[in-house]
Amino acid sequence: MHQRIVLSSYRVLQFSSFFSAKINALFIPELSICNPRNNGFTVFRAFMYTSTHSNRRAPDPNDPATLMKEDSISLCCKMWIDSFRESDKTVNNLTDYLRRFELWVLAYQKVSADDTGAYMPRNAITRPALEDLLALRNAVLDNRFKWGARLEFFIKSPRDKTDYESLSKRKIKAILTTTQPSAFQDRIVQEVLFMILEPVYEARFSQKSFAFRPGRTAHTALRVIRRSFAGYLWYIKGDLSTVLDGMKVGMVISALMRDVRDKKVVDLIKAALTTPVVTTRPDDVEKKKKTKRKYQKKRVLADDEPKPDPYWLESFFGFAPEEAEKVPSWGHCGILSPLLANVCLDELDRWMEGKIQEFYRPSKNDVIWNSPDGEVEQGNTSWPEFVPTSGPDKTRKIDYIRFGGHILIGVRGPRADAATLRKQLIEFCDQKYMLKLDNESLPIEHITKGIMFLDHVLCRRVVYPTLRYTATGGKIISEKGVGTLLSVTASLKQCIRQFRKLNFLKGDRDPDPQPCFRMFHATQAHTNAQMNKLLSTMVEWFRYADNRKKIVNFCSYIIRGSLAKLYAAKYKLRSRAKVYKIGSRTLSRPLKEKKGQSPEYHNLLRMGLVESIDGLMYTRMSLVPETDYTPFPVAWRPDHEKALLEYIRLSDQKTLEEQQNCLKEQGLISPQDYISMLVWNYKRNAVPVDQKSLLLGTGEEKDNEGNESDDDEEGVHAAEI
Repeated sequence: MHQRIVLSSYRVLQFSSFFSAKINALFIPELSICNPRNNGFTVFRAFMYTSTHSNRRAPDPNDPATLMKEDSISLCCKMWIDSFRESDKTVNNLTDYLRRFELWVLAYQKVSADDTGAYMPRNAITRPALEDLLALRNAVLDNRFKWGARLEFFIKSPRDKTDYESLSKRKIKAILTTTQPSAFQDRIVQEVLFMILEPVYEARFSQKSFAFRPGRTAHTALRVIRRSFAGYLWYIKGDLSTVLDGMKVGMVISALMRDVRDKKVVDLIKAALTTPVVTTRPDDVEKKKKTKRKYQKKRVLADDEPKPDPYWLESFFGFAPEEAEKVPSWGHCGILSPLLANVCLDELDRWMEGKIQEFYRPSKNDVIWNSPDGEVEQGNTSWPEFVPTSGPDKTRKIDYIRFGGHILIGVRGPRADAATLRKQLIEFCDQKYMLKLDNESLPIEHITKGIMFLDHVLCRRVVYPTLRYTATGGKIISEKGVGTLLSVTASLKQCIRQFRKLNFLKGDRDPDPQPCFRMFHATQAHTNAQMNKLLSTMVEWFRYADNRKKIVNFCSYIIRGSLAKLYAAKYKLRSRAKVYKIGSRTLSRPLKEKKGQSPEYHNLLRMGLVESIDGLMYTRMSLVPETDYTPFPVAWRPDHEKALLEYIRLSDQKTLEEQQNCLKEQGLISPQDYISMLVWNYKRNAVPVDQKSLLLGTGEEKDNEGNESDDDEEGVHAAEI
C-alpha cells in the first residue's frame, strides 16, 4: 500500500507541467521507488523547493509586507524638508506620495488611536487589516473610492463589530437617513491627504496667521500683539468667520491650485466638497428628545473604548474665546477643513502684507520706526522701552494679524488712513470671497476705548518720567508723559460671562457662585483634583495678561465658592461657612467623617485606607505667579520651522565651505584636520583632488589634461611643508 502511494505521487509530479522540469533536473537521480524510506523525504523536498523557489521568482506586488520599505516618520520628514527647500515651486507630484503605503499605515495608526484611545504599533496591526488598508489605497488610486459610504467599506474600525449584511431594513434606513460620524475609512483618507498637503502649504503660509497651524497658538498671537502693536492709535477689528462656514467649491479649488497641480489630489478634495452630507432633520431631533427617557443607567465603557474628556477639560473648553470657538467643517473634508480655510484666507494675508509696505512712511524724527525699508525695527516696542505718541511728524505704519476668521489691524497715523484701508478691504473681500461687509462690521476704534481680542483688552498707558521740574518749595510745576505702553489685560467681564455660561455663577455686578452638581457623586479628593487641574490650566491661559494675579484670584474664588456650596449640599452642612470651618480655606480636610465615629484622617491616610485630599490652589493672590514679560523676537518662527531651515542651510554645500574657511581663518583647526575635511568633502562630491592642492589647503582641481594649476613656487612651498 505504501509503495502504491509513493508511485502515484511520483507519477503526479512527473506528468505535471509545473513540477516536471524541476523534479527531472534535481530529484530524479535520487528518487528510488524501491526504497520506501527515501521516497517520502524526497517528495517533501520537491514540494518545499517548488513553493519557495516560485515565491522568490515572482513576489506578489500587492503584498503589504513588501510595500513598507521605509519608515513613515522619515518619509514625512523628507516631505517637510523638500517643501521648505523649494517653497516657491509649484507641486505636481503628490500622487507619488499618495501611493506610499507607509503613509497609509501611519494614518491608520493615528485614526485608530483617536477611535480606541490607545496607540497601536506597526507590528500589532493584523494581516487582514493591512490587506483592507491596501484595498482602500488601491480604490483611492483607481478612482473607486466614494466619500460618505455608510454600508460598504473597504476597512472598518477595530471597534466596529457590526455585521452590515445581516441588518434589518429599519436599521439600514436609520443609518442612511440620520446624522452619522465620519466613516473610519474616510478619516484615514483625510489623514493621508492632510499629511501630504500640510508641509506644502506651511512653507508658503504668511507669518501673519496664527490659527489652525502647528506651533502657533492664541498665546503666540497675544505675544505678537504685545511686541508689534505698541504705538498704534487706530484699530480695525473684523469678523470674517462666515467664511469658515463654507465657501463655493470653485473658490476653494482655485485657491488650492495656486500651488498644487496634482489632478488626483485635487479631484479627491473636490469630491469631498461636492458629495452631499446626510443630516438628520430638526423635526426628528425634537421627536427623539420627547421620547427620551428621563432617567438613564450609567453606561459602562468597553475595554477598547476611549474615555471621554474629564470635567475640568470640558469646562476649560467652555472658556474658549470668540475667535477660537468656530472650527470649519466643509463637506467630507474633516481635518482638512481648517487647512483649506487657511489656504483660502492666505490670499487676504498676502494682500495685507502688500498694504503694509504701501502704507509705510518713515520719519527721521521717530526713534522707533525710521528704517527706510521698514523690515528691521529698531528698539523693543514692549516693556521697558516706550513708544512715543504719534503726531504729524511721526512715522505712519500699519500692522495686521489674523486668528482664524478674525482679523486685527493697527494703524499709526491719522484716522483717514484707517478709513481708506477699510474701504479697500471691503472691496477686496467682495471681489475675492463674495463677502458683503460694511462699516459696522469693520469698526474703527481708538486705543483709549479698549479693543477686545482673544478675551484680552488692548489699551494704552501713558508713562511719566521720574524726573519732575519743581519750583521753590518743592511744588510740581510741569508733568509730561514721555510715551505709551500697550497694556494686554484679561477681560473680567468676559470671564464672568464664560463662568455664567458654564453654570458656575449667576449675576453680573455681584456674581454669586453656584454649586457644580455634576461632581456630586465624586469623592472630595477627586473633585479637588479636577478643579486644581482647571485652575492650573487657567493660570497658563492668562500667562501674558497684565492682570494675571487679579483674574486668576477671581477664578479661584468662583471655583472655591462653587465647591463649598456643593459640599454643603452633599454633606448637609447648611452653609459655606460651615464647610470652610471644617475643611479649612483650601477644602483640604475631609468633610465626610464625623468626630468620634472613625479614626482620624491622618491615621487612615498613613494606613492607606483613604485618598490624600489636595487643597485648592491659588486661594491667595500672593500664590499666583507673575505675568510673563519675556521679550518676543521680531522674526519669530516655531521651533520645528527653525530646525527645518537650519537643517536646509547646513546641508547646503556653500554653507559647509564657508564654515570650513571660517574655522581655518580663525585657527580653530589644525592643517592636518583641514586636509582630512577637504578629502572627505571631495570624496563626497566625487571630484578628483590634487595632492599638492591638498597640501596647500586650496583644494584646486586638476584640469582635463591632468596639468597642475599652481605655479612652481607654490609647489616648492608645498614640498617644504
